[in-house]
Amino acid sequence: MNSQEPEQTDTNAFNSEQQKVMNQVRASRILLPVIIGLGVVGYLIWKKFDPAAFAKIEWNQHTAFWLFIGMLFLVLRHLFYSARLYIITQGAFSYFKCIELIFIFEFSTTIAPTQVGGAAVAIVVLSQEKLSAAKTATVVLLKVVLDSLFFLTTLPLFAIVIGPKMIRPGLESFAELDSWGIAFVASYIGMSIYSGLFTYGLLVNPHGARRLLYWIVSPKFMKKFKENGMRLGDEFVLSSKELQKKHWSFFLKAIAATTFAWLSKFCMMSCLIIAFVPDISRDFLTQLTIYARLEAMFVITAFSPTPGGSGLAEAAFEGFFNDFITGAGTALIVAFVWRLMAYYTYLVLGLFIIPNWLRKIVKKKVA
Repeated sequence: MNSQEPEQTDTNAFNSEQQKVMNQVRASRILLPVIIGLGVVGYLIWKKFDPAAFAKIEWNQHTAFWLFIGMLFLVLRHLFYSARLYIITQGAFSYFKCIELIFIFEFSTTIAPTQVGGAAVAIVVLSQEKLSAAKTATVVLLKVVLDSLFFLTTLPLFAIVIGPKMIRPGLESFAELDSWGIAFVASYIGMSIYSGLFTYGLLVNPHGARRLLYWIVSPKFMKKFKENGMRLGDEFVLSSKELQKKHWSFFLKAIAATTFAWLSKFCMMSCLIIAFVPDISRDFLTQLTIYARLEAMFVITAFSPTPGGSGLAEAAFEGFFNDFITGAGTALIVAFVWRLMAYYTYLVLGLFIIPNWLRKIVKKKVA
């Protein structure tokens, strides 16, 4: 009887640890974005699909080549994100381990309402990997800062070079913004606010940022957010102490990895458009406009209340690129292939990678 007790204890410990993490990635969270995304695609096909435009699509070597190049950019994006994690943790994980962890992080963003929402899973994952509290907070908060600063610096440059057409087709003036343009401006302002707070808390005055957060969540009507707000303030202090030890080259490497990761993401999208619209102009200004629109669209979908921007991204795509992609049939195909590669790929792979990761983590704990 006694000989079975250790085995039973190990089993209970395994189940407890597994449940703790799986609560963050339960089936309902996985099914919701799939249902929303496919539901919107189905509705758009029903309302807007043009069989004649779809029939004009040629599935040939040109299409296959550019789809392949697009997939290469998707792989590069993943590798650059892995490199950033390796840099930020200063080699706490091997590079191959970082590749695995990025799969889990990306999976979490597909089931969370916003990119920031996916940070909850990242914290759980890194804590399971026994990364120190300071390093865990640094990884999660610095990721938000680096990603946000990339958009906050590149989008104004696009506005100068391209003008209002960087947001939507046909816009001749920033004063003529439609509902999508207004959503873009509001999202950009929102990103500026939280990015400014995070940058201030991490790099300028962490104690002041903590006091500010404590003050914000102190009223009774903020009770729901009090615990998370106070935790974020404490994480600012921990992360700031960690970052103060870093050489300037650390930040340059992290910024470079972030930049190349986002460049790869949006270049992948350009490749898909070229694949299905072979006669599209490939001059620099045209491709830069497509790239800028992709950034603008991403900023809007980043604030979507749906998991991973499901539904909103598919619905917005045609309107953002109808001057480059003629025919709803073609636009729907491009949008669907884009989401299939960049979104559903991580959703599906996560279902295989996370259980395997859980087994390895829990076995270490009960060993």
